[in-house]
Amino acid sequence: MAIDPICKMTVDEKTAKWKSEFQGKTYCFCAPGCKKAFDQEPQKYVGPGPEKKGCGCCH
Repeated sequence: MAIDPICKMTVDEKTAKWKSEFQGKTYCFCAPGCKKAFDQEPQKYVGPGPEKKGCGCCH
């Protein structure tokens, strides 16, 4: 299982409908809104920094 980098929900990599590649790694998303937010600013959600929760894009 993968963790959606936007909302921190658990996503099954095998069945995930929404995926993006960034710096050689595949990220899976629970909803198209999370993928869109990631695609616009992936560096904001990857790497060290404060944990982001409750984005509201997938609820």
